[in-house]
Amino acid sequence: MSDTKSPGFDTLAIHAGAHPDPATGARITPIYQTTSFVFDDVDHAASLFGLQAFGNIYTRITNPTTAVLEEKLAALEGGTAALGVASGHGAQLLIFHTLLSPGDEFIAARQLYGGSINQFNHSFKQFGWNVVWADGDDISSCEKAVSPKTKAIFVESIANPGGRVTDLEAIAKIAKKAGVPLIVDNTLATPYLCKPIEFGADIVVHSLTKFLGGHGNSMGGAIVDAGTFDWSASDRYPIMSQPCASYNGLKIHETFGNFAFAIACRVLGLRDLGPAISPTNSFNILTGMETLSLRMQRHCDNAQKVAEFLAGHDKVSWVSYAGLPGDSDHALAQKYCPKGAGAVLTFGVSGGYEAGIAMVSKVELFSHLANIGDTRSLIIHPSSTTHRQLT
Repeated sequence: MSDTKSPGFDTLAIHAGAHPDPATGARITPIYQTTSFVFDDVDHAASLFGLQAFGNIYTRITNPTTAVLEEKLAALEGGTAALGVASGHGAQLLIFHTLLSPGDEFIAARQLYGGSINQFNHSFKQFGWNVVWADGDDISSCEKAVSPKTKAIFVESIANPGGRVTDLEAIAKIAKKAGVPLIVDNTLATPYLCKPIEFGADIVVHSLTKFLGGHGNSMGGAIVDAGTFDWSASDRYPIMSQPCASYNGLKIHETFGNFAFAIACRVLGLRDLGPAISPTNSFNILTGMETLSLRMQRHCDNAQKVAEFLAGHDKVSWVSYAGLPGDSDHALAQKYCPKGAGAVLTFGVSGGYEAGIAMVSKVELFSHLANIGDTRSLIIHPSSTTHRQLT
């Protein structure tokens, strides 16, 4: 008798969460393009609305197509549960809606996607949520930023667009000492290159629009619950630990245990704020995820060759790519992303700002656009486009 083995990454990317359709026998997950689902009877409906049973009510909250996407992503990241939503920004909104009250703070590494910087600096202030910026390259600055108002720490595993690699274990220690969850945006790495939960992350967030979908055809976001944080250790997170008025006094963490955070984001945040992912987008992203390992490895191999070429070019003043042996983050990349340093690299053209704009305007094969992570290579000049609102 052969030994029973846990399925590997490639097997999970294809099979996790996916089962033959019980109605038709279809092996590929169908697109359940519907708004709502029929109840068996009044008692069945009541049990669903009261969170006493799991099932489908309304596609804004649950959908069988999206459920397969959620289960697959949780399996790939090593989490207990996941929640699929309309975009990465939608996922971040639901995370902080669950964690924060007006006047609360969270720490974020400044090595972030420009859209996240704007969301944290401006949009979140409308909710009374305050970001405190730290330098992800200087671990001590993260520790100094902790205060009694701190409710979370947020970083990217590989930063967009700089390609910097974050020392996840070091920041996880700071979060644990402060008694707050560590949130890691794993969009650029994907679970193929890095699994933040293995290094201390409590919550993982993704823009599914990018490498996980991989084909530039669908928008989506996701939250993965690691199941590692004790939400009832104190009263700092009342949505999780205290009786919930929306559900007749039910205590979410007490009731749902190690997947309680994903449940709270679904039944409170997604239910009331509404950033739902369409079943068709879930289907397209699921199809993309089946080839994730193949695509990510080729992305990394190609980026390595481009970085090496640029590093030796007489019109390039510097290259930032952790796959290069001389890069300041090379050792971190070897530790956290041993299969490759990702597909995004940054370089400086001799001549500065104007030279950068001129280069982008003259490319022939690469596309000048803002999305990343699909099968077509792109180039962009951040300071004149995606990050132009920043200093």
